[in-house]
Amino acid sequence: MNNHLESDSVAQYLIETPHFFEEHAELLGKIKLTSPLLGRAISLQERQMEVLREKIKVQDLRLAEMMRHAHENDGIADKLQTWSRSLLQTHQTADMPQVLIAGLQTIFAVPQATLRIWDVASEFEHIRFAEAVSSDSKIFASGLSAPFCGSNNDFEAASWLDQPTEIRSIAMLPLRTANATFGLLVLGSPDSERFTSDMATDFLSKLGETASAALSGLLPLSSPT
Repeated sequence: MNNHLESDSVAQYLIETPHFFEEHAELLGKIKLTSPLLGRAISLQERQMEVLREKIKVQDLRLAEMMRHAHENDGIADKLQTWSRSLLQTHQTADMPQVLIAGLQTIFAVPQATLRIWDVASEFEHIRFAEAVSSDSKIFASGLSAPFCGSNNDFEAASWLDQPTEIRSIAMLPLRTANATFGLLVLGSPDSERFTSDMATDFLSKLGETASAALSGLLPLSSPT
């Protein structure tokens, strides 16, 4: 206990006397510390250099990670712009769902994708994406406050995909106007780690918002409330 108190006193004294080693520079070469890297006793200056190198190494790793994320974000932004441009260049409203889905699969490399829209305007009731949807799926979509991501637990929406038996993970994005939910965008992958329950959904939310705006032209002028 006394040794501990004395160590604390010495440490406090050195903190309160920042010029101590300037006045006793000869001690710097005599103080020996154990290096966790070299496994032997080294001088205080050598230990300080080790600590500095470790700090620089950590900072370099953090910088590399930040640069990697920035590069990935730039790539995602470019893809989103390309996809959005393809939607803006679609002049026939009835073609919008197919263009939207094709873009998700080619630009974002989504293995499988589809969507369903309900309460569409009468002139669009014939398109495949306006096929009947159960009330349970409509209630599910309306209850989503954010995109759903996770394992495919035999969701009805998974059966809308071209090859539903291959789907191991799924993302479901509600399609909304200011007044109501009018559809569901479904992304599927045979990779169980592509869409996981713990993944961030900010980007998927942006996809859903963009898709909602693009597909809203399929609704009657007076959308359901």
